[in-house]
Amino acid sequence: MRYIGALDQGTTSTRFIIFDQSGSIVSSHQLEHEQIFVKPGWVEHDPWEIWDNSCECISKALKEINLKGSDIEGIGITNQRETVIAWNPKTGKVWHNAIVWQDLRGSDLINRLKEEVEASYLQDRSGLIFSPYFAASKIAWLLENVEGLRDAAEKGEAVFGTIDTWLTWNLTGGKAIVTDVSNASRYLLMNIESCTWDDELLELFDVPRQALPTIVPSSGMIYGTTTPSGPLRAEVPVCGILGDQQAALFGQACFTEGLGKSTYGTGGFLLVNTGEKLIKSTQGLLTTVAYQLGDHRPVYALEGSIAVAGSLVQWARDNLKLVENPQELDKLACSVSDCGGVYIVPAFSGLFAPYWRSDARGVIAGLTGYVNRAHLCRAILEATAFQVHDIYKAMERDSHIVMPSLRVDGGMTNSKPLMEFQADLLGVPVIRPLIVETTALGAAYAAGLSVGVWKDFDELSTYWKEGKRWEATMSEEEREQKVQFWKKAVNRTLDWECEEKE
Repeated sequence: MRYIGALDQGTTSTRFIIFDQSGSIVSSHQLEHEQIFVKPGWVEHDPWEIWDNSCECISKALKEINLKGSDIEGIGITNQRETVIAWNPKTGKVWHNAIVWQDLRGSDLINRLKEEVEASYLQDRSGLIFSPYFAASKIAWLLENVEGLRDAAEKGEAVFGTIDTWLTWNLTGGKAIVTDVSNASRYLLMNIESCTWDDELLELFDVPRQALPTIVPSSGMIYGTTTPSGPLRAEVPVCGILGDQQAALFGQACFTEGLGKSTYGTGGFLLVNTGEKLIKSTQGLLTTVAYQLGDHRPVYALEGSIAVAGSLVQWARDNLKLVENPQELDKLACSVSDCGGVYIVPAFSGLFAPYWRSDARGVIAGLTGYVNRAHLCRAILEATAFQVHDIYKAMERDSHIVMPSLRVDGGMTNSKPLMEFQADLLGVPVIRPLIVETTALGAAYAAGLSVGVWKDFDELSTYWKEGKRWEATMSEEEREQKVQFWKKAVNRTLDWECEEKE
């Protein structure tokens, strides 16, 4: 039996999953890490906690099935994108906590640049839009606010990398400083056509080129080998990297133009494969690199991003104490036939696609004395479905691709009421694969292709199997009415200036 390992580093937790050559999970271990909320709109992670958790997950997943690190033929990495760490690649000194993708501290810089630069210029060069969501404004903030960091960056004593860069550097004992093209396309510093760091964008954000990692393909290349002193205790090729949402697209076997998926995790992300064509959105979507295999041309995707999906359930559990766990929330949501007129727009860090309004803040609209806890639970789940609907419709208008069904994955697909409502809102079947850990599976596929565990896309496509299907039953009239109320609730979130106390 041949084995591939996938290190899946997400917003709230880290997992190491071992797959066999049929794409089945044989072992897994997962650990959560702390969410550090510095002030409203600011979110950080401890990079060393993430690395320590990664080591423990690898060790325990191996131990669970009595494997040695040398039994693993390759390691793939998938990661929360846009989250930035600054560290000294020679000494390992971390200059600051990781600034997480949801963080809004780059908003002031983005707003200044909006006044100076046309949005179309940015979209033409990067495929992206002006938003603090992407890595560039986070890097600029670090350079401006961390004493000594700019000087170090100019001297080659600091590197700014997303989590994939941090993990690869640690796994290889400090030898590899790379980011794959799917992650690089989220920096707002990469030229979307040439897939290289763009001189004009680097100048715009005042980021030194030498402080950035080398851009590499997602698969078809060995970036380095793990150090024997690390958690695998062996030299294993690190040979696949994909940002988490591109990894899910890969793991869902969306290898041909027109296939798309929606991931329901901490955030929500819908991507559709557009092949080698660059489609520039007019609907508030992003043009991103889906993946690149070796020296082949990159494959692109259109993407819509939702900041708050599963984290809304977590917020209801931890902050509101509304339920003790997601299962209780589901049970309560199923106990009522509808949301009781309540609509929740979780714009905790502004609204992402297709609105891109960092001034928005969350609202609970439509409250009456009739509403009870169960209605709120149902509205919490429906909020994610409405956000996906917004993106799905924007994607149809942009790409002129009509998806006959939607492949779904992520932890929230375990919610029956959410998946039923999602199918109803979209009016198409929603399909969950047999193996739902598609993000880790995509990273494993990328690594396995590099070392010959799998031959090609045709072979990988045979492993995709339908696990569960939800069909639409809602009438068009009811659907339109619900969408209309959702849009009214979204409008209530706009132009909300959140006063931040120092």
